[in-house]
Amino acid sequence: MTGRRRLGGRWVRRRPLRTRLALAASAAVALVAVGVCAAAFVVLRVQLTRQMDLNLAQTAAQLAHRTRNWGPTAADTSCRYEAVPCVQVVPTDPARDAHGRSPALPVSPTTREVAAGRHAPFYTDLTVAGYPVRMYTSPLPGKDEALQVALRSDTVDRGVRQAARALAAVGGAGVLFAAGLGYWVSRTGLAPVARLTATAERIATTRDPRHRIDLPAGPPAREDELTRLAASFNTMLGELEQSVTAQRRLVADASHELRTPLTALRTNAELLARADRLTDAQRDRAAAALGRQLREVTTLVNDLIELARDEEPTPLLEQVRPAALLAHAVGAAREHWPDVAFTTRIAPEAATTALPGVPARLTRLLSNLLDNAAKFSPPGGPVETELTPVAGALDLTVRDHGPGIADGDLPYVFDRFYRAGAARALPGSGLGLAMARQIARAHGAELTAERAPGGGALFRLRLPVTPRPPEGAE
Repeated sequence: MTGRRRLGGRWVRRRPLRTRLALAASAAVALVAVGVCAAAFVVLRVQLTRQMDLNLAQTAAQLAHRTRNWGPTAADTSCRYEAVPCVQVVPTDPARDAHGRSPALPVSPTTREVAAGRHAPFYTDLTVAGYPVRMYTSPLPGKDEALQVALRSDTVDRGVRQAARALAAVGGAGVLFAAGLGYWVSRTGLAPVARLTATAERIATTRDPRHRIDLPAGPPAREDELTRLAASFNTMLGELEQSVTAQRRLVADASHELRTPLTALRTNAELLARADRLTDAQRDRAAAALGRQLREVTTLVNDLIELARDEEPTPLLEQVRPAALLAHAVGAAREHWPDVAFTTRIAPEAATTALPGVPARLTRLLSNLLDNAAKFSPPGGPVETELTPVAGALDLTVRDHGPGIADGDLPYVFDRFYRAGAARALPGSGLGLAMARQIARAHGAELTAERAPGGGALFRLRLPVTPRPPEGAE
């Protein structure tokens, strides 16, 4: 038995979800239809029998008033006619039976007890002259006799059989209707799931995340669970498409950016391979260029690794003071850019403010902003940094007095590998600002760029005093 159950359960699990849902809906509706038909049959049978019993009781009451002058027997007892009752009077003493003949209707000891008043009236199902009858036995008032009234019940039986056939037909139609309804419910209810499955299979085959599931028109508040699932799947596909597009763009841009320095590296390496043909000065210049290009390629590769890493290891959060980080970053920038005048102004209220963060990452952010400002500053030009408190946050600004940012470049300054026209002749890979924004977002901060009043560029980093943890942090 357990083995058969296991086989049946395995068969059900192997069926498609649409088939299982159709079977479940059909079985549920069929069960209800069969139950209703069975209940209707029982109720109809009980009502027909009750109606017949009521007719027998009424006939017996009417005949009881007319049998006061009857003898011990009564009218027709053959029960040959369907609508005509057959009647018999039974005395208490069997010796008083009419003319000593055996009664036509069966007489039981209980019938004699009813005649004697020792038993309540009762109904009996029996067969008389080959006909099924239902008989009612009741006492005759004022006499030691019982009155038996019988009616043929084959009409009731025939009606019950006809009703059974009709209800069976209705039940069969209900089962067929349930099967059709179950199939329709499974097709309609699982249509979004079928579309979702087809879309997922198409994406798996074509590796193209641009496909979407068609959603029914209507307000979002009236969407069902499957429609919301399809909408969530479309949202996931949109995120996947953006991720794939960004990855492809990163690979293409990285390939383009790496091609030039790698070509220069190969040229200088080949040049140094023929060092015996070079003068000392040419050899020194080639070696210096090779070292510089190696550093640039190393920096570019490290930046690419930082930007391409979607999920960082869980960082170790610390309570850091942005004022101390800014002072340290400005000190390092002074050593790297000795011709640039860096100035720092820190509001007293912001000097001791601490917030959770990753010191190394925040230092990298500030270094990138300061390097960018120094790169565009004119010789001897100042780079101004300022840290001030605002409502629930700290504002850290870095301003240079260079050519500024053109209006057409403002929307793209934080894009990977984007370099404005004025920056294409300057060293750099176009990744510093993109990395700075990525670090800012990881710390729940906002980094924006704008044109500074009076010329130059102004970068504003707004750090919430109680920011959300960096992405990937516990």
